[in-house]
Amino acid sequence: MVTRRPAHGFTLIELLTVVAITAILAGMAAPAFKSLVATQRARATTTDLFAALLLARSEAIKRDTQVTLQPVTGGWQAGWTIPNPSDTGHPVANHGPVTGGTITGPDSVVYLPNGRVATDTAPSFDIAVDGASSHRCVQVDLSGRPRMQASGC
Repeated sequence: MVTRRPAHGFTLIELLTVVAITAILAGMAAPAFKSLVATQRARATTTDLFAALLLARSEAIKRDTQVTLQPVTGGWQAGWTIPNPSDTGHPVANHGPVTGGTITGPDSVVYLPNGRVATDTAPSFDIAVDGASSHRCVQVDLSGRPRMQASGC
């Protein structure tokens, strides 16, 4: 007598049902995921600009000379640089372009040897990334210390 064992595995219809449900859920999650990625890109850009301002300030104090943070050709969204005051061929730092973003800010930020900014008005940067839920802001007080905030300037 031959005994038949029960079959193991999934049928084709069961597999297609799981694939269809997965595709529907992925389609519903995609817009929220795009917004999350854009928000994280805005946060990263804000942090990078904040770090560049801190670096420019510390270099001005360390070198006891003026140090400038300036946009590259094309504006802040095209990137920024901190030129080396003593060696023009080797900048202190460079940052590449911000994809899908817009940054509005001053023409440059000049730090004095004492760490203060060389202007009577406090510089601020408004950062907007396509698809992000809100703008972000980096402000520099007159003493030269930058700070970030999760809303526009």
